[in-house]
Amino acid sequence: MRNLKFIVALANGLWLAGCSSEFELPIGVDQVAFEQASEGKWQEVFYDSSTGDWNQKWFLDGEIGSVETGPEGMQLTAGPEFRNDAHHMVLWTKESFEGDLKIEYDYTRLDSETRCVNILYIQATGSGEAPYAKDITEWSELRRVPAMRMYYDHINTYHISYAAFPNDEDTTAYIRARRYLPNQAGLSGSDLEPDYFPEGLFETDVPHRVTVIKKDREISMRIQNAEQVYYCHMTNPDLPPVTEGRIGLRHMFTRSACYKNIRISAPAGL
Repeated sequence: MRNLKFIVALANGLWLAGCSSEFELPIGVDQVAFEQASEGKWQEVFYDSSTGDWNQKWFLDGEIGSVETGPEGMQLTAGPEFRNDAHHMVLWTKESFEGDLKIEYDYTRLDSETRCVNILYIQATGSGEAPYAKDITEWSELRRVPAMRMYYDHINTYHISYAAFPNDEDTTAYIRARRYLPNQAGLSGSDLEPDYFPEGLFETDVPHRVTVIKKDREISMRIQNAEQVYYCHMTNPDLPPVTEGRIGLRHMFTRSACYKNIRISAPAGL
């Protein structure tokens, strides 16, 4: 197969018609990165149809947010009070995962909020400094109020925030990746470039298929709905890598969405 540099070179004369960041990239660059990350055989290591008892495979941070399952999937509904940290929620896999991963799920936004985000946490572990043990289940009590600072100050993980805001005269929708740095100054220095500013994604009641591939120090993302396919590619060249941990679905206060057919795969044969 042609290598990535050659394929990108072929695309350099075309202009971006989908994924957009603060730099105008040639069309196809992010798609090529995603397809290259997808190469090879993947073996399913976790699957949840999201229609049965969610307690079998997940546990919840937060006492106000709710999880309900049915034929349409698993509905996560955070608390209704804006700026009340107790109204955040995070749903975690009971299982932990090592190495490269492909994460796939159906996502349908149910709210019409113009603030706050949904977040995918990729391989989360505690900082290891007491009382924040590497196994986050050992300090779940400290996350009964799931304030954001409890996570970015004390957890090693990758974070992707999305379905954030509408594109209107006051706000701009974005997709942003971070690598949390425990015991550092909040979120300062945690950004993984670039940010993306999609249009037409994550409208209320519109189903999307989200696929995220974490491979070594790179994160590739594909988002599909009936109207478009959107690609992103974020890199972590300098910060410590993230190599193991749980997967989490975070809803900030006021946010609600439905998830279905959640699948996690690892490279086959490892």
